[in-house]
Amino acid sequence: MGCHIAPAPRERRGLARAPRKRAAPRSSSAAAPHATASTDDSAIAAPVSAAAPAGDDGAASMRDGNRKPSAHDGTRGAALEEAPADVGDLLQKRISQLGLRLEGSPVERCIEQLYRELARKGLHRFRPICYLSDEWGCPSGEPVIGIPFYLADPRLARLERALNDLEDEREIMSYLRHEAGHALNYAYRLYREPQWRRVFGPFNRPYRDRYRPVPFSREFVRHLPGWYAQKHPDEDFAETFAVWLAPRSNWRRRYRGWPAMRKLRYVERTVRRIADQDPVVRKGDFDVTVDDMHVTLGEFYARGVEETRAAETIAIDADLEQIFFRKGRRRTALKPAAEIIEQHRVALTDTLTYWTGAHRPLVRRLLTRMVSRARELELYGTYGREAEYLVPLTAFGMTLAMQYVMNGSFEHASH
Repeated sequence: MGCHIAPAPRERRGLARAPRKRAAPRSSSAAAPHATASTDDSAIAAPVSAAAPAGDDGAASMRDGNRKPSAHDGTRGAALEEAPADVGDLLQKRISQLGLRLEGSPVERCIEQLYRELARKGLHRFRPICYLSDEWGCPSGEPVIGIPFYLADPRLARLERALNDLEDEREIMSYLRHEAGHALNYAYRLYREPQWRRVFGPFNRPYRDRYRPVPFSREFVRHLPGWYAQKHPDEDFAETFAVWLAPRSNWRRRYRGWPAMRKLRYVERTVRRIADQDPVVRKGDFDVTVDDMHVTLGEFYARGVEETRAAETIAIDADLEQIFFRKGRRRTALKPAAEIIEQHRVALTDTLTYWTGAHRPLVRRLLTRMVSRARELELYGTYGREAEYLVPLTAFGMTLAMQYVMNGSFEHASH
């Protein structure tokens, strides 16, 4: 089974476009000439304008929310000194000059896995083209899937892991299934159908990067972090499709009695109806490809550091002193609080990111701040009772992360 991957363009004309700042709308002074990516195997695709055609309901703009959700979204690592020594020479190279391709890359097998899952569900005629981009995404109205460029090269993957925590294979498949939901929606123009709008809501509802989810609502499925299905009807469909598609998701049992079940049943009925039909939209435009990314790796990872800087300056001393204690006259059974936090850093990062929807780089910097302050304050915990500190640490981190998610700052959580 051949991978439906967009070949490298033979020629690119027009002015180069600066890559999008993650999780923020990208503007461009000049658009590239129009070109397309076809769902036919014979298609040769080239980079194109980010503009998407308007649907019948007036949804015309490129929806940045169709980019990959929050686990690695929002910012790149600000501290480039954390980059592994063996990739330091890459930081001065332009991304467009790295020769990155999906063919033969580590992520290619995940794309093949996605195609197998679609085929097992009866979608033999739907195989969305994938291409390398600045982040996960599916341009609004376009049945194509953008994949972060760093997943195509082992050295870049090590750099991403050092700065932002690299996606593992489970996460990659989760994002691919989500983006495939968007691509299916656009390929068959399901969002134009009255039944789709009755189940998920109006497709042209205003799209906002910041939204206020209702935690634990049973009106929506749970797939990506941060109750992402609640962000927009388009995301609701993509998340529902991803849950329906995932092998061994046991969605019938897990969502039994939930209002979200009607959405899952809609997806199942709709796929059964369109399974033998060719996509209505067989071609899709790319937005940002690696050939458009003329910034250096160093510039890419140095952008958008305001959020992580907020985490690095938050006042948390009084709170840490309530969780841990100073040594005083005690001399035995002591373990530095900084070591306790470091010991559980990965688990804390995963937990806080998943349950709050906070950007993963932000959570990492928040925990780094905790470690730094605990070390400078010379705080300790009791040796052998490290697990007892996980509950207050998680609750404290959850409070800070949710404060940022809901308000865009730590201001009211600071002392």
